[in-house]
Amino acid sequence: MTNSENSEASDFVVTPWEVSGKIDYKRLIQKFGTQPINDELLERIKKHTGDLHHMLRRNIFFTHRDMNWILDEYEKGNPFYLYTGRGPSGQVHLGHTVTWEFTRWLQEKFDVPLLFQITNDEKFLFSDKFDKVSDLDQVTRENILDIIALGFDSKNTKIMIDTDNAKTLYNAALPIAKKITFSTVKASFGFTNSNNIGEIFYTAIQAVPAILESIWEGRNVPCLIPHAIDQDPHFRVARDVLPKIGYYKPASIQNSFFPGLSGEDGKMSSSRAETAIYMNDTPKQVKKKVNKYAFSGGQATIEEHRKLGGDPSVDIAFQWLYQFFEPNDDKIKKLEEDYRSGALLSGEMKAYLIEKVNAFLKIHQERKEKVKDNIEDYLISD
Repeated sequence: MTNSENSEASDFVVTPWEVSGKIDYKRLIQKFGTQPINDELLERIKKHTGDLHHMLRRNIFFTHRDMNWILDEYEKGNPFYLYTGRGPSGQVHLGHTVTWEFTRWLQEKFDVPLLFQITNDEKFLFSDKFDKVSDLDQVTRENILDIIALGFDSKNTKIMIDTDNAKTLYNAALPIAKKITFSTVKASFGFTNSNNIGEIFYTAIQAVPAILESIWEGRNVPCLIPHAIDQDPHFRVARDVLPKIGYYKPASIQNSFFPGLSGEDGKMSSSRAETAIYMNDTPKQVKKKVNKYAFSGGQATIEEHRKLGGDPSVDIAFQWLYQFFEPNDDKIKKLEEDYRSGALLSGEMKAYLIEKVNAFLKIHQERKEKVKDNIEDYLISD
């Protein structure tokens, strides 16, 4: 939402750089002009994938632009490629991996390439944390290791670091930038005269991966961008501009936000370390954070909970299981029913989540150790 849109909905804020408040996703669909993912589209996807990812079944990926066109082209023998990214401002946490896990599923099911953009330039331009671009080098490397450790196929995955691939990006960004006016940038992002000129130019850089495969192939290749809904303004601009220079509009499929343990502030945030689970957290840290900070939908006492039951719609342990950690529909239904009836206590729900999170992180951390010397297998060069 732009500044003007947020003034109409002061209870929540959604921009590429800030997410806060209780998000009304129906209003976001209306304001952003995306399409809800309906049963007909789910059936079309399932025809090609054989089953549906639980994030589709449960409406975690809830809206899209031009997914039907993407499937039309795929069925005509013109397959798409995937594009997603990461701004390496700090440690990777669980909230970041939602989009990436789903992207990996799409890559495997459709057998298509993935271009992963590491936007270290964006984090330098938009943050006061870094005095030099090189200040981001170590965190960039660690973030890439976390991405690789999720299991992306090195033969089908290219990772580009914006500052390392500046020649490729800048040459492709120039025709895009020439078609974007300052008034468009101001209206799309709420920029003022105090924004630095790098911030103003940046959206042209973020549009480039949506056409890179077309540039490399010498023909138009459809692009599908899985991303969290807060990044939509960048791609609205890209969709408006790219046809003017001869390319397809990128399609997108967008997910809701993964909440922090407190259930506040719209999504998990690195700035609140106590309510975020990082990919390098230990089992002890996970247990402590979940038990201490995870907002409960249960009653004040065990007796009241047994009698009245809990509310899974606000219980963060259940929400994390529903969105990410328990893909089995029968199991998640049983957890919800038992919690509502009072048969399952809040502490028991948390204990089950802790077990799931630590199992996930154990596998991830073991993979990360194994791939630490494999970064070059993924990186592209100018």
